[in-house]
Amino acid sequence: MSKNVKEQTTEIVAPLLLEMNLELVDIEYVKEGKDWFLRVFIDKPGGVDIEECGQLSERLSEKLDEYDPIKSAYYLEVSSPGAERPLKTREDLRNQIDRQIHVSLYQHINNEKSYQGKLLSFDESDLVVIEFNDRGRKKQIEIPYEKIAKARLAVSFN
Repeated sequence: MSKNVKEQTTEIVAPLLLEMNLELVDIEYVKEGKDWFLRVFIDKPGGVDIEECGQLSERLSEKLDEYDPIKSAYYLEVSSPGAERPLKTREDLRNQIDRQIHVSLYQHINNEKSYQGKLLSFDESDLVVIEFNDRGRKKQIEIPYEKIAKARLAVSFN
């Protein structure tokens, strides 16, 4: 079975990220209009700057040319995922304890399909515990990890 573009790009970029002490957040290969885009989102504690994105872009471009996983024309973009970065894995969530997050759920819990608040814990029982504000009162909710459709960091203006 052949690997898709995302899997191949992940294998190609992994050693470069390790050398540069960067973390892979996500890879997208999408068509917008008539053009294809390969987007690589990277991060590190404290965030990445434009120079790091540029350095990785140059090095990755050379490797992609060498291994040629994409036969047609495309644009390569390397960037930070931004302030509201997606949290795609269990490890991503565990690394965000005490930070503001937003979760969207596959099904309602307490008549709500999304929650935003401070991530208090995420332990071996796979329960995500969030402290959120409900009409001026702080409350906590336990959400089983498998019920989370999407999670991301949330910007708080408190």
